[in-house]
Amino acid sequence: MKSIINNQHTIHFNSLAYDELNVLLSSNTYSKTFIITDSNTNKHCLPLLFSKLNISWDGFEIIEVDPGEEHKTIDTCIGVWNALSDLGADRKSLIINLGGGVITDLGGFVAATFKRGIDFINIPTSLLAMVDASIGGKTGVDSGSIKNQIGIIQSAKMILVDSEFLQSLPQEQLRSGLAEMLKHGLAYSKAYWDKIKDLSKLNLDDLDKLIHESIQIKDSIVQQDPLEKSLRKTLNFGHTIGHAIESYCLSNSDKKTLLHGEAIAIGMIMESYISYKHVGLTKNELLEITTVINQTFPKVHFSDTDYNPIIELLKYDKKNVSGEINFVLLESIGRSKLDCKVNNETIKEAFSYYENS
Repeated sequence: MKSIINNQHTIHFNSLAYDELNVLLSSNTYSKTFIITDSNTNKHCLPLLFSKLNISWDGFEIIEVDPGEEHKTIDTCIGVWNALSDLGADRKSLIINLGGGVITDLGGFVAATFKRGIDFINIPTSLLAMVDASIGGKTGVDSGSIKNQIGIIQSAKMILVDSEFLQSLPQEQLRSGLAEMLKHGLAYSKAYWDKIKDLSKLNLDDLDKLIHESIQIKDSIVQQDPLEKSLRKTLNFGHTIGHAIESYCLSNSDKKTLLHGEAIAIGMIMESYISYKHVGLTKNELLEITTVINQTFPKVHFSDTDYNPIIELLKYDKKNVSGEINFVLLESIGRSKLDCKVNNETIKEAFSYYENS
């Protein structure tokens, strides 16, 4: 597949990705190379990476962190910063982030802040990280249970996407990434939505092509609006409510912790309902979106007592201005409307719609 090249980074795919990485690592540009992994990618993904490199294993320092969103914290960053210092990292060092969205978010933030910034490469190993988290330069960590409250926008020097990593991915993790791909269609491209909405007809070759197209969509948006002043906000469709649900479930022991894509899938159904009520999404479009998502993602039950605490978490959404909650809504599939104000009663109606869908 054709590489994506712009003035911020390059994105290479499959075998070409390793060709480019080998050239870079052989250039002796960097004093030391560090690979940040978690225990899962250390076991399942690091051997594949090393099998593709022309440089011996002892040329790298491996820093392993605990897996999971609950470890995407400043405390984990402190541990990694300290490890970098102890292992002799300097301003000419390189970090390779090998993992899913937690690793690319956290590792990118560590690299962007260590000694005021060193180069990093993202090698996403989950579908969600391939099509979303590793692309666009958003790095950061959570504050308590609040998602992505601390961070910086800093592009990776290179992003390497190899779908072979997906073979070791659990089914629920693969499904989580599909949520972001569906979002790209809903928020930006009806043509892409029409390609991906019937997931039962897709094979692995189709998935490779759809991953490439999904990355093209996100990268194109980011290039037009890197700092999220306008167009890039469309990529937050489903995330205002979705992030609040994800945070709520993460901080409540009586709730099942949701993967990012699972929470965003719920958010997309609810925000589609709000779009139907407020900005002209048709009933047929709402039903189509609901059916596609519910066929792909398991339902999650919320009681009336969950609604207000989740709505309270909406105030932490990064799109908010002067205390007002701003939604991205759909005027139609593939066409978004930014900075929409929505009252709490409508949000509660959206919960009821989801419960009964």
